[in-house]
Amino acid sequence: MLHRMIGGFGWTGTALAFLAVTGRLLRPEWQNVWYWCAIGGLICISLYLLAHWREAIRIFSSRQTRYGSMAALSIAAVLGILVSVNYIAARQNWRWDLTAARQFTLSDQTTRVLEALDVPMSILVFGRDDDFGRFRSRFVEYEDVSPQVSVRYIDIDKKPGEARSYQIQSYGTVVFEYGTRIERVIADTEQELTNAMIRVVEGKSRAVYFLEGHGEKIVTSAERDGYNAVTRALEGDNFTVESIVLAQLGHVPDDASVVVIAGPSTDLFANEVDALGDYLNRGGKAFFLVDPPSAADASLLPNLEGLLATWAIELSSDVVVDMSAMGQLIGTDASMPVAANYPSHPITERFSFLTAFPLARSVIAIADGVDGRVAQPFVETSARSWAISDIARLTGSGEIELDEAQGDRPGPVVIGLAVAAPVDRTSEPAETMGPDAGERAADVLPADSKTEADAIATETRVAVIGDSDFAANFGLGIQGNRDLFLNTVNWLAQQETLVAIRAREPEDRRITLTAGQQQRIFWLSLLFLPGVVLGAGIYTWWRRRA
Repeated sequence: MLHRMIGGFGWTGTALAFLAVTGRLLRPEWQNVWYWCAIGGLICISLYLLAHWREAIRIFSSRQTRYGSMAALSIAAVLGILVSVNYIAARQNWRWDLTAARQFTLSDQTTRVLEALDVPMSILVFGRDDDFGRFRSRFVEYEDVSPQVSVRYIDIDKKPGEARSYQIQSYGTVVFEYGTRIERVIADTEQELTNAMIRVVEGKSRAVYFLEGHGEKIVTSAERDGYNAVTRALEGDNFTVESIVLAQLGHVPDDASVVVIAGPSTDLFANEVDALGDYLNRGGKAFFLVDPPSAADASLLPNLEGLLATWAIELSSDVVVDMSAMGQLIGTDASMPVAANYPSHPITERFSFLTAFPLARSVIAIADGVDGRVAQPFVETSARSWAISDIARLTGSGEIELDEAQGDRPGPVVIGLAVAAPVDRTSEPAETMGPDAGERAADVLPADSKTEADAIATETRVAVIGDSDFAANFGLGIQGNRDLFLNTVNWLAQQETLVAIRAREPEDRRITLTAGQQQRIFWLSLLFLPGVVLGAGIYTWWRRRA
């Protein structure tokens, strides 16, 4: 009886060990159960070996056993090496993205937003178990970048109560939880997910106002020269876009984070310039996109130029041409200057794309600045470009030659300038600032920097680019044009975290064949290649017979 019980220990121990290994693979969530199964199996096998110690010694002392032990030891060593390599690889988590569009590598913007997280963020993915793969490959990168990120995958059909608590209506819904804020989005592309993450981190959107009334670009227009694509891009970065007629309103709205003047064809009125000047003096932010004059004798913009001059920026009455080969890479001609290298500035700190500017003018930084305000370049054209002073030479004869005797300026030519200057409130009389000046000054500050110190001394930021068409619907998709516009607006709004390169949309790399090409491939695969193989076989057979 005792002998049978001891023999049962061996079989029981083996069964428990096998169950522990198999269960660990199939149901890893029950790891405590499999752990105690393994312990029980080890105890049973140990008891069996202790009861049969004489037989064990006799077996292990034989020659066959020694050879078998060496083989088992070698196998164990190989398995140990494989386990160690896999453990190291899992801890290091090295991955290579070999796709042409780098679609499995997080964009610079996503990385910067993740690195800036200062409190935990929960990402909940609601869907079906068989649909989570497309999210896991992306969110594993989010978790690697920031320890603040945790991701859970919830099957709606298995946990309907939890889905109901988050008001989930559709499969593939992603919920971002950050502090007390929640953002839901139905998307699986990086840019849409990152936009949702930006919204939940910031909480409140910022207002961007586009000036109207002087022939500026229309933010709702879907025409070739419209700005509705810009509107969608700004909304993705958590901005709200509004249009204002400053001549009617009389002042810039207090909630304005940035005011954009995009392509005015006529001059601003004196009261509009005063309103913009007051807004900037209170720490406002403004983005001017000013096209070159249509002709040499065209009327200039004296009121607008006077405002910019107070911020150390001068508009040139010229047109920039570019004879470099870079323009040919994106299919442009000499009238569309291309920028590839950018002066050191936060707007273009991480910029690595070409930008193209249809019919641009140069902008000049006033030497030594104005009242401590110094303009810095952030966009300039190539060395093979220059500014033509006589626009009629380009528009009339189409002649493109550098003639410094006629006032042409050789490149590189600056077409983008930016100014950042602290607000000096001591120079402003109390009656000018008004009783609500402190409140209005705080309103133009970013929400995350509205401290008492910021309310006392904030910063004014101004950016000028000598072209508005680069951000129009037809130009926004050119290389880095979209990122340049968004980076400029985010820098103006003091959103440095969002000044980055955004995720690119995956390219459609499908091969589209014509009917003739499809037919040739069909006959080649169906007849030609099998015929070659058959012919080679017949020839070989004939040679052997001969």
